Amino acid sequence: MQPISIMNVDPAIPERLARLRDLAYNLRWTWDHETFDLFRRLGGDLFETSGYNPVEMLGRMQQEQLNAAAEDDGFVALVERTARRLDEYMAGEVTWFNRVKNRAPGLCIAYFSFEFGIIECLKIYSGGLGALAGDHLKSASAIGIPLIGVGLIYQQGFFQQYLNASGWQQESYPVHDFYRLPIQLVRDDDGNEARVSVEFPGRDVFARVWLAQVGRIPLYLLDTNIPVNSPADQDITDSLYGGDDELRIKQELLLGVGGVRALHALGYEPTVCHMNEGHSAFSVIERIRLLMEKGLSTSEAVETVRAGSIFTTHTPVPAGIDRFDPKLVEKYMGNYQSRLGLSEREFLGLGRIDESDTKSPFSMAVLAIKLAANKNGVSRLHGVVARSMWHELWPDVPESDVPITSVTNGVHYPTWISRDLAHLYAHYIGPHWADDPTNPHLWEKVKHIPPDEIWRTHARRRERLAAFSRQRLEIQLKRRGSGPAELGHAREVLNSRALTIGIARRFATYKRSTLILSDLDRLRAILTNPERPAQIIFAGKAHPKDQPGKEFIQKIVRVARMPEFRDHIVFLEDYDVRIAHYLVQGCDVWLNTPRRPREACGTSGMKAAANGVLNLSVLDGWWDEAFNPGIGWAIGGGEHYTDEQHKYQDQVESEAIYELLEKDVVPLFYDRGRDGLPRRWIEMMKEAMRQLGPVFNASRMVYEYAERFYLPASERYRGLVSGNLDGARELAAWVEKLNQNWKRIKIERIFSIENEDSYQVGRVLEIRAALRLGELTPKDVDVELYHGNVDPKGAIAGADTITMTHMETDERGQSLYSGLLPLKASGRYGYTVRILPSAAKMPNRLDLGLVTWADVPEH
Repeated sequence: MQPISIMNVDPAIPERLARLRDLAYNLRWTWDHETFDLFRRLGGDLFETSGYNPVEMLGRMQQEQLNAAAEDDGFVALVERTARRLDEYMAGEVTWFNRVKNRAPGLCIAYFSFEFGIIECLKIYSGGLGALAGDHLKSASAIGIPLIGVGLIYQQGFFQQYLNASGWQQESYPVHDFYRLPIQLVRDDDGNEARVSVEFPGRDVFARVWLAQVGRIPLYLLDTNIPVNSPADQDITDSLYGGDDELRIKQELLLGVGGVRALHALGYEPTVCHMNEGHSAFSVIERIRLLMEKGLSTSEAVETVRAGSIFTTHTPVPAGIDRFDPKLVEKYMGNYQSRLGLSEREFLGLGRIDESDTKSPFSMAVLAIKLAANKNGVSRLHGVVARSMWHELWPDVPESDVPITSVTNGVHYPTWISRDLAHLYAHYIGPHWADDPTNPHLWEKVKHIPPDEIWRTHARRRERLAAFSRQRLEIQLKRRGSGPAELGHAREVLNSRALTIGIARRFATYKRSTLILSDLDRLRAILTNPERPAQIIFAGKAHPKDQPGKEFIQKIVRVARMPEFRDHIVFLEDYDVRIAHYLVQGCDVWLNTPRRPREACGTSGMKAAANGVLNLSVLDGWWDEAFNPGIGWAIGGGEHYTDEQHKYQDQVESEAIYELLEKDVVPLFYDRGRDGLPRRWIEMMKEAMRQLGPVFNASRMVYEYAERFYLPASERYRGLVSGNLDGARELAAWVEKLNQNWKRIKIERIFSIENEDSYQVGRVLEIRAALRLGELTPKDVDVELYHGNVDPKGAIAGADTITMTHMETDERGQSLYSGLLPLKASGRYGYTVRILPSAAKMPNRLDLGLVTWADVPEH
């Protein structure tokens, strides 16, 4: 029976406790221990049973409980004190950005992501991408930069996982009540829901906007589940990563176009848009359209939007990129194509590597790459992989020069570090260590933490992990209808003092989460040694359509049920933020076994390292740049394998895991002194904290984005749109001039002032180049010496560049350039000359695809 009227009923919070609302609706409580404790003190067990959701907890509390709390002067004082701390935090008077804001007048960053992992009750995340996005917002809040998050809110979110009796993953999709979550509907001045509309084929789709306040950062989430839409359109924001390609393009159209419109409707004028993966790439189309409405031509708007756009890719394989059938793109984007004044071929070409290949699908990543001035991978190795992956977009430049750089991910330490360890850090590193986790001098003080204190702290976390795992296992077994004997055994699994290995991640096959199960006899000997026992806790989800991933999970469950492994291997269902906290804080070893170089970053290992957990990992993602002997272990040496079926690689690396466990990891853990402390293990823990702490945190990551991308991009964008948009018109006219005249450029002659058969290290050669620039001038181009050692194939490897100086242009139109080439190393050395558009006029000059190289002489 449907109601004739619907109303919202809020808890009647006494006036003396009114600030509880402010505290509950600012997600800072997710990482502020004092606020978290306040809600735990108020609600007791109800806080836990509500999923650590203070809004739901307040709604479920009896009025008598709230009234009693209002009569407790001590509790009222605690609420007021905590609220004052929130007010001071929100004022943000001592943030990093306040110290540098004069460098970025008008800076406004819109951060788009398909998922955000902030708290477990707000299920708009599936894994690492979402956790990274959540940590990005939290750290942006900490340093005070003016950033706004933009995403979608899903009625069902990502699926909940449970296993059937055979260990096969099943999925359920519970519907979430947004009104019980710590989010609020955005309303206009008249109290009406703030809404935006997006043109879909034959109709408009409307979305309302929810606000999740993440510290100082507003996160706006779009929701189509409103009566004004058709039932099918209401379902657009039903689930994360569900449905077919048509649903996906609808969601991405809503996120990109609808997200930009929501920001403008709310009064924001972003100077920078940061696309976290390609799902939001349609945002650039909407930004171009808006600038064209102000009077810019298509080319002028394109160059302006490109200047203020940033794209971060998290995908190291082409199969992980969203690609749509051209007919589907034409169906949903044809209206936008005509508004941009582009033909179908021109518009679809924005999402194709080869614009002339009319059968090629439309790639969201290609669209983002082509229309973003700054592009980056998420670890140093991933940057190398991304440059190789997208080299076809820049066929005339060496792979190493492809303009995709890297910013290695980081994690938000206050969120992920255990409360026990945070207290230890506060005592020995300093009470404000979390305010500046990038400071290496602070982390040097880790050396002063007494070994017994750090070990007792970590041992408590391991005990809590073991107890939590038993509770979860018992719940899992009850749900499957297990009998008393099996339930009784679940209460006794795991040894809270044994070496505990954590393996938790998405169950994609390339992550090889079952690699440690390759030789069960050898694994049995390691885990069941009576003097030196070990145990493994697994967690993670496979995509609902990933059958091989589900088979991995089933294999783990099957092995865990074997009598010899039942006490030593546990699989925790429905991996989420809460389980992740227990694992990264309580394990001793974090095992990661991706097939190199398929792991873009791997931030779970960073979270573990921040808690003193030692990483045992393939040299992939972040660990490839982080690993040093003495802070963890490397599986292999970064080898490249050529066997297509990967059987040889899997065999070699699984044996390496067993070798490391047998000869290094297990003996070191159980090497105890008279005081019972594994002192060499503790030294590794402390050294890992000292080396990794100041680098692999999200504050460093956001600082890097701000300094390298946000501030320069905002300055460029503002320069182009200021005044009467003259800057945009001048830039587009210059680009057009280059495109029309570039083929007339010619390098006529290159010669050295010295002409000898060999040279000694330390010599400096003057190299000159005679050019013809046609209709272009020396101010339009940069001429560079491209030089380096020559590899066995005769190519310049590890090249450096030197900008050559324009000396003169004679009456015949020949321009002479000169450059000084230092010979720094012996061996075969080579150089050439190239011409590029001027970096002074366009920092992202390689994006134009214009480069002229000197002809290689025939030998």
